[in-house]
Amino acid sequence: MRGTDETSGSLFSYVDLQERIPPRHPLRKIRQVVNDALASLDADFETLYTDFGRPSIPPERLIRASLLQVLFSVRSERQLKEQMQYNLLFRWFVGLGIDDAVWVPTVFTKNRDRLLTTDMSRKVMAAILAHREVAPLLSDEHFSVDGTLIKAWASMKSFQPKAEATPPDDEGPGHPPAPNTTLEPTPSETPAETDPMPRNTRHHRNAEVDFKGEKRSNATHASTTDPDARLYKKSPGTGAVLCFMGHALMENRHGFVVQGDLTQADGHAERKAALDMIHRHSPGSTRRLTLGADKGYDAAGFVSDLRQAYVTPHVAQKSRYSAIDGRTTRHEGYALSQKHRKKIEEPFGWAKTVGGMAQTMYRGVERVRSRFILTMVVNNLARLPRLLGA
Repeated sequence: MRGTDETSGSLFSYVDLQERIPPRHPLRKIRQVVNDALASLDADFETLYTDFGRPSIPPERLIRASLLQVLFSVRSERQLKEQMQYNLLFRWFVGLGIDDAVWVPTVFTKNRDRLLTTDMSRKVMAAILAHREVAPLLSDEHFSVDGTLIKAWASMKSFQPKAEATPPDDEGPGHPPAPNTTLEPTPSETPAETDPMPRNTRHHRNAEVDFKGEKRSNATHASTTDPDARLYKKSPGTGAVLCFMGHALMENRHGFVVQGDLTQADGHAERKAALDMIHRHSPGSTRRLTLGADKGYDAAGFVSDLRQAYVTPHVAQKSRYSAIDGRTTRHEGYALSQKHRKKIEEPFGWAKTVGGMAQTMYRGVERVRSRFILTMVVNNLARLPRLLGA
């Protein structure tokens, strides 16, 4: 007997969201680790809110929603809100019941300067890495560091010459005339009947621009869309783009990112960020650590600073004028560090293909930094189910 294609709405649902998620689904282990990490940050959440007024959306749900957006490559927060309306998996992970209302997308915007900050992203990363099941997977003495370019949300047409200072006697447009200024009458011209119709001179938003022969640099130009972005190229064979520079410190055992940072792009940003991250991860350490890196970190000042911080610089040697000598390269650990340091390209590749960091949709170095660190957190979470055998 053929069934009828008719749909009747159900008045009640007796199936819990927990039962709709497969027992072996990878998100179950990820949610368990995230919930334990957020529970350890309860005191930090308390300091962000007052004791009176209207109850806010729980900060744990906002952070879980942000993690979910990166993990499933949801392009925008509006699309994330739409997905949470009908996707039961998303509702279960965030913590919403099947009848709970989904908040408006502007909730993320209003909490970006209070909750979704760089400091909170670093605390979430540290709490997840300190989890009782994650901590045994980490190495506490062998690390690698590298940087990558994050394309800014700004076009090359927005890279305009910087405005020069206005002279003191220049009143500028829109100001009333000076008291002693005499206005000259403007002769009124009546167009003749034979004059042609005036053409529309309105400028199009995406007008053609020819940059050939024009010299542009960060010293004389700035982006009108994102002033924090810098024109930079990392290798000689590529073109310069408006971008930021993301940095990651990875432990060499399983390739987890233990520190992340993002700065304006320049030739010294990678080495400076590497020192900041190693000091932030192991402040005042007297243990001998190792740090693997590529040839871009082979500078005398950087190598000297690492040695003073009890860190052995396992940096790839330049062909000429290298600061790495035989006292470092003769050890077997140097070759191992050079082998393992290449795994740091995997988090960068994942962040750009899955995490949406090939070109950021945020503006300003602080907001892009917060998002980049959160993307590194999600990269670590994505690898947990396989490593923990979930």
